[in-house]
Amino acid sequence: MSLCARYVFRHLLVLLPAMFALCVTAQAAGQDHHGGELRLLGSTSGGTLDPQLHYTPVYLQIFSAVYDGLLTYRKAGGAAGDEVVPDLATALPQPEDGGRTWTFYLRPGIRFSDGRPVRVQDVQASFQRIFRVGSPTASSFYENIVGAHDCLRQPHACTLSEGMEVDPATGRITFHLVEPDAEFLTKLAYPHAVILPADTPDHDVGTVPVAGTGAYRVVSYDPQQSLHLARNPYFHVWSDAAQPEGYVDTIIYRFGLRDEDEVTSVEAGHDDWMFEVKPLDRLGELGARFPDRVHINPSLHIVYVPLNVHIAPFDNAMARQAVAWALDRHAAAIFYGGPAVATPMCDMAPPNVLPPVGQCPYTLPAVSASGMSGWPRPDLDRARDLVMKSGTQGQAVTIVVQTDSTQRGIGAWMRDRLQQIGYRASVREISRGVQFSYIQNSANNVQISLTSWFGDYPSPSNFVYLLFACSSFHPHSDNSINIPGYCNPALDAVMHRALQEPRDPVRMALWRQASNMLNSDEPAVPLLAIKDVDLVSARLGNYAYHTLYHMLVARAWVR
Repeated sequence: MSLCARYVFRHLLVLLPAMFALCVTAQAAGQDHHGGELRLLGSTSGGTLDPQLHYTPVYLQIFSAVYDGLLTYRKAGGAAGDEVVPDLATALPQPEDGGRTWTFYLRPGIRFSDGRPVRVQDVQASFQRIFRVGSPTASSFYENIVGAHDCLRQPHACTLSEGMEVDPATGRITFHLVEPDAEFLTKLAYPHAVILPADTPDHDVGTVPVAGTGAYRVVSYDPQQSLHLARNPYFHVWSDAAQPEGYVDTIIYRFGLRDEDEVTSVEAGHDDWMFEVKPLDRLGELGARFPDRVHINPSLHIVYVPLNVHIAPFDNAMARQAVAWALDRHAAAIFYGGPAVATPMCDMAPPNVLPPVGQCPYTLPAVSASGMSGWPRPDLDRARDLVMKSGTQGQAVTIVVQTDSTQRGIGAWMRDRLQQIGYRASVREISRGVQFSYIQNSANNVQISLTSWFGDYPSPSNFVYLLFACSSFHPHSDNSINIPGYCNPALDAVMHRALQEPRDPVRMALWRQASNMLNSDEPAVPLLAIKDVDLVSARLGNYAYHTLYHMLVARAWVR
């Protein structure tokens, strides 16, 4: 570690716990703060505006104020934000037929931002469209709807005629499931299940906004420059918990600045919030100068290393295990700001979702009884031995990372580690707006990459199942969230049992079994569980953080 890094790290350890104590609660909102423009920053755009295809946290934040589903997550900070609440539906339904039937009623009097009324036909068409456009969660979240498997095989012919019934006269919407799903309501609250006009094209709309029902609407979008939102003239509040009216009149999301420049702009008050991870060399400065404007939030954010199980060298399990033994999670944590922000992981699900049990895999024991718990230290000798035994020594390996300073730093560190255990390693940097889709597409033959995952809700299924189920792998597609291309029918069977299990202790025991099976094959190396560090401008008030939507744009006001 350089002298500068040591200085920042030492001061960060002192400052961040105090910052956390000061900033975990949101500021109190005033009553006369309506109006003004909220200014957000991102290094690159998030790509498509299609709410049923977009699957990065960049625009989920924006979509939360533009679109609505039958259900949604409460627009509140902290643990309250995990609660599923009615949105376009009048109430949360009770399960029928042993959990296989769910009946909703559509709220009357709601209009899209183009003035058209929302009808049950729009609800039905929106769920058909999830399959027709190949939504990333079509199989993992909604494959249990009767008829969904036919839709997955022949998307353009999808009707869900036996899985959904709608009654325009009463506003009734009924879902029929193949088998019980303890998380079905939670999945309906996810943004891919938002309701769109029935005539929305059955293809990626790209840069063309689709009418929504939320407090704001997209008025213009240039992926090279900015995204502009203004108030939806047809919006009225039906549930503040589901869709607040918002304080600001306009929201602008600008793209193109480096993360260092974003920090400077928010510090100076030119902009109000930035999406990027804060650069390591700025964290000490933020803690010292702006403790009341820095918010450290427990999150569902993990960092991991997918390993392509279909191409050399990581089609060999010993080669994958070698990487797991070689990567020092504590060293990786320094790039994110040290132990106050980043925690080494034992499993693919973060410890606040699936607590570790016993000794973590792929680590040497702690040096002493008082040493580091969880994941203590790597074993390079064992890693080198596994590379030798696998017959992959000397092979070329390219690590694909994003262009921000944090990922570039970790990428260089990973390259050095892989070289130390016997590979000819190099790094390829790709912009954030492209990298995540690029590493998903098996046609690009990415051997190893570094990526983040923001859990959709606090369940092991959102990490273990969603990222590694056979149904999450779609060859030659940019929407293949199973990045390693891993498929283990035995693991799938255990995970399906967990998804159907209503009893919490039994369900968690099944997820622990599934996680252990995943660790044995190691299609990906879990690195870190991350607390999100937010920096806001001096003029921004009523800050609230949501684990899915990040800063809630509809709750924030500006002076």
